[in-house]
Amino acid sequence: MQNEKITLKQINDFNKNTLIEYLGIEVLSYDENQISARMPVDHRTHQPLGLLHGGASVVLVDSLGSVGSSLLIDLEKEYPVGLEVNANHVGSARSGNVIGTAKIIHKGKKTHVWTAEIRDEETNRLISSGRLTVMIVQKK
Repeated sequence: MQNEKITLKQINDFNKNTLIEYLGIEVLSYDENQISARMPVDHRTHQPLGLLHGGASVVLVDSLGSVGSSLLIDLEKEYPVGLEVNANHVGSARSGNVIGTAKIIHKGKKTHVWTAEIRDEETNRLISSGRLTVMIVQKK
C-alpha cells in the first residue's frame, strides 16, 4: 500500500469542499484491498419521492473506488480518474444511513477495477451493487 500512514481523519479532511463532503460521506475504514464509507439517507441524497436517489448511490460507488485508488498510488506522480461506473439498484432506503464497501478486483499499472455493495446500515439489506473502473494517469 502506497499511503499506509494516512489516517481516516486525513482522508475525510482531503474530501472537504467536495461533493463527497456535501453528501455527508464519511470514510470508515480502508486497507490495501477494500474501503468502506457511510452515507446518510436524507434531504441531500433523496429523490423527490423521499427514497435514496440512485445517483447518490453511484456517487458513493465512484467515491469509494476513487479514494481507494488514491491510497494505492503515488499522488506526487499520478492521479486516479473514474473511467466507467455502473450500478444496479435492487433495494431502497428512506432514512438512516447506508454503508458502501468497495473491493479492488484488478490493480494494474494503468487501471484499477473496484466492485462495491451498498447496504442499509441498520438491516444490512442490499441497496445497490456497482463497479468502477479507474484510470491511473501520469502527471506531466
